[in-house]
Amino acid sequence: MVTSIWEDLKREFSHGSILTRLIIINASVFVIINLVKIFMSIGGIRDNYIYFRRFFCISSDLWHDLTHPWVFLTHMFLHDGFWHILWNMLFLYWFGRIVSDLIGDRKILGIYILGGLAGVLAFLFATIVLQYPSGGPFYALGASGAVMAIVVASGTLSPDYSMRLLFIGDVKLKYIVMVLVFLDLIAIADDVNTGGHFAHLGGAFFGWIFITRLRQGHDYSTPVNNFFDRANDFFRNLFAKKSSKKRRRPRVVYRNTKIKNGGKGQAYAVSDEEDLSHQEQLDAILDKIKKTGYDSLSSEEKEFLFNASKKK
Repeated sequence: MVTSIWEDLKREFSHGSILTRLIIINASVFVIINLVKIFMSIGGIRDNYIYFRRFFCISSDLWHDLTHPWVFLTHMFLHDGFWHILWNMLFLYWFGRIVSDLIGDRKILGIYILGGLAGVLAFLFATIVLQYPSGGPFYALGASGAVMAIVVASGTLSPDYSMRLLFIGDVKLKYIVMVLVFLDLIAIADDVNTGGHFAHLGGAFFGWIFITRLRQGHDYSTPVNNFFDRANDFFRNLFAKKSSKKRRRPRVVYRNTKIKNGGKGQAYAVSDEEDLSHQEQLDAILDKIKKTGYDSLSSEEKEFLFNASKKK
C-alpha cells in the first residue's frame, strides 16, 4: 500500500499542476514534521521538538532569520496542526483553481512565494517596528500569508465569480474575500495570534498588488519562475553528469585516413575518444574485413569479433 501511495504521489508531482505540487509539498512536510514529533515523544525528548521546529520558522528575532536564511522559504510550507494545514490547503485549492483558470497555472507559484514573503514583512513590521504584541521573540509558520495572497488575487481578478457555500448557497467572490480579510482585522483587535494575522494581511495586500500590476503589464511571477526553472535545470544536469561518469566508456573503432594498408584500402584503429554502440563497432569491423581482409584486423578486433560471434 505504501509503495502504491508513493507511486501515485510521484506521478502527480511529475505531471500535475503547480497547484497540485504545492499541496503535495505542504502535505509531505506536514507528515515528516509530525513523524519527528512522534519519534521525539517515544524517545522521551519531546521538549526538544519546539527547538527543532523553530529551525524552520520565521522569527521576530532578526538574528535568527539572518543565521537561518532558509526560514524565509521553509516557514511557508510548515504546519504541525491538522486544522491549520487542512484549511490552508482547502483555500489554496479552491481559490487557486480560480486563479489558475483565469491567468494560468504558471502564475500560482509566484503569487504563493511572493505572497508568503510579503506576509513575512508584515509580521516583522508588527513584531519589531510596532512591537505588537509585546514580549517575544515570536515565531511564525504556515502557508496562510501565501494562501491569502491567492485568495485576494482571485477576488481581484473576478469579484463577481460565484462560489457555492455549504448551507448558504451561491456567494460572490468579493464578499467571501471581504469577510476573510475582516476576520483577520478582528483577530488583531482581539490580540489573537496578532503577528500571524498581520502576515495574513501582508499576503492579502500582495495578492491585490500582483493582479493590479499584472493588468498594467508587469508580471511579478516571471523572476520567481525563472529562478526555479534554472534551479531545476541545474540539479537535473548535475545528476545527469554524475550518472554519465559512472558509466564505463567503451572501446570504439574509428576511420583513420592517414594509415594505409598496402594500397588496398583504408586501415582502422581502436580509440577511446568516441562512444559507439556494440553494433556500430561490429559493423565497422565487418566493413574493414570487406575492404582489407580478415588478416588486416588487430588482435583486439579479432577478439571482439570472436566474442560477438559467441553471443549470437
